[in-house]
Formats: sequence, C-alpha cells, structure tokens
Amino acid sequence: MTPATVTGHFGEWVQGRFGAEGPIVLITLPCPDFRVTAPGDDTMAFDADVLSRFAARLGIDDLPRGVTRNFPLGIGGGASTATLVALARAAGFSGADETLADACIAAEQASDPLMFADPDRLVWASRQGRVLRKVTAPPPATILGGLWGAPQRTDAEDTDFDDVSDLIDDWQVASDQGDLTRLAAIATASAQRCTARRGPADPMADLARDLGALGMVRAHTGSARGLVFAPDTVPHHGAVALREAGLTDILCFQTGRA
Repeated sequence: MTPATVTGHFGEWVQGRFGAEGPIVLITLPCPDFRVTAPGDDTMAFDADVLSRFAARLGIDDLPRGVTRNFPLGIGGGASTATLVALARAAGFSGADETLADACIAAEQASDPLMFADPDRLVWASRQGRVLRKVTAPPPATILGGLWGAPQRTDAEDTDFDDVSDLIDDWQVASDQGDLTRLAAIATASAQRCTARRGPADPMADLARDLGALGMVRAHTGSARGLVFAPDTVPHHGAVALREAGLTDILCFQTGRA
C-alpha cells in the first residue's frame, strides 16, 4: 500500500437546511493543518461493519489496519470522512471523487466533501453526498481558532438546523466578488443561527469584537470555533486572548484561494 494523506476542515463557513424542509447543506472551511494518513497506528473510529460496507462499495478487498490522525474526533474537523478517504486511497482506489463520496455515505450516512480537490467550491449536501451548487472559493483568509466545549460526533439523523438558503445565495454573490468582509459576515450569521438553535454559548462574538476580526466561524456539529481575519492582520495577542477566554488547542492557519 502507498501512504495517503487527506486534510480536514475547521467547521464550516455555512451549514444548515437548503430550504425550510430541504437537505442539510454546507460550505466547508478547509484546514491544511488537520491531516489523516493511512496506514498508521491510531484507532480507526469505525466498527468492522462500517469498514466492510465502505470497502465493498469501492470493490476493495483489503483496507489498511489503521491511520495516523493529528487532531481529535468530534471537533468538526472531518476526521471520519478524511479517515475513510485516506484508507481508500492507500488501498489503491483511484476512481471518481463522486464514487468515493457515495461509499462514504453508504458507510456512515453523512460525509464531508474532503475527497474533492477544492471542497470549499461546493455547496455540499452532506447527508446525500452530492454537490448542489458550485461556487467561487473564498479569497485568502487567516483563521485563528481553537476548541470550545465537549467533542460531538455527527449524527446523520440530526436535521435540527436553520434554513440557510438565503446565506448560500449571498455567499455565491460575495465569493464571486472576492469580498472577504462580506463572506465573514455571512459565516458569522450562520454561526450565530447555529449557536442560538443548538448551543453551546461561546465567547466568540466578544473575541471577534475585541480583536477586530472580520467575523467568526464554527463547527455546526463539533467544538471548533474560529475568528476570520484578512491575511497578516491577526493581533499578536490573539492566541493569548482565545486561551484566556477558555478555548483550548489554539491554532492559526491560512485558507481560501488567491
């Protein structure tokens, strides 16, 4: 087997229902600092039945026995999807990304779009494993973030999200314009709707104001929380401020496309 590494994400720019009774959709926020490599020595986080369904869907006889993961499960980092994709690629799968997405859905009934080269260009139906729209990727941005609260694994039966179809429409316009300020405001609105509906309360709005961030992001399921800055504008005391506010595992990374 040839080692394969898949990067994760840091929550979502936007997530919710596409229409009041529509599917759960998201625009993911890629995080190059989160990585899963197969094979490795960490636990898989899947039972044998899940892995068997996944391998059978792809026509793979033998998956690696483990992975190496540099971030925790349940934070909203895409660990489950990244693990499955890394396993498949290490086992030699080289088929279409759409086929890999279908196998992830068959295995877990939910998926992030991490099998695609540019996942933040997709409005992704995460319980269906399909692309509903293509959008322009956001311009370069710096995310300063950390973890808040307990880990929370995604429940594929959970549909308790607000309608964000208006935010998706606004995102399409703002991303075409390369307007990071507007995109950060849209992400903030999505995060606020999620927190109001699902909790838990967090200190991110106060931190965004105090540190002069353009906006905030969160894992709509999971503990990742972040602030959005234009490149090279994160205050030097930003990480300390997040830590003092109670966040853990502080990180700062670049995302978006030039």
